[in-house]
Amino acid sequence: MTTFSPFCAHPHFEEERTDYLYSHAGNYLLVPNTPVLVCANCGMIFYDGAVLEEIERRFFAIQSHAEAPDQIIQLPSMAYA
Repeated sequence: MTTFSPFCAHPHFEEERTDYLYSHAGNYLLVPNTPVLVCANCGMIFYDGAVLEEIERRFFAIQSHAEAPDQIIQLPSMAYA
């Protein structure tokens, strides 16, 4: 079965890795090396549903202290206006 990009109808994708930032209620989880498919024509990024579900599961496990993060980083913040 061939999958086509819903944005440009191109059928070719490249497997890559990227950093994914999950956010919920003002809390964040940075997930480096997240697998993605990238459309070879328009560059649109597609995430597998199972990958996103696992990221969400880990986020809530860390928030409830059932799991520990690999590391904690500080992130500077600055308002636009």
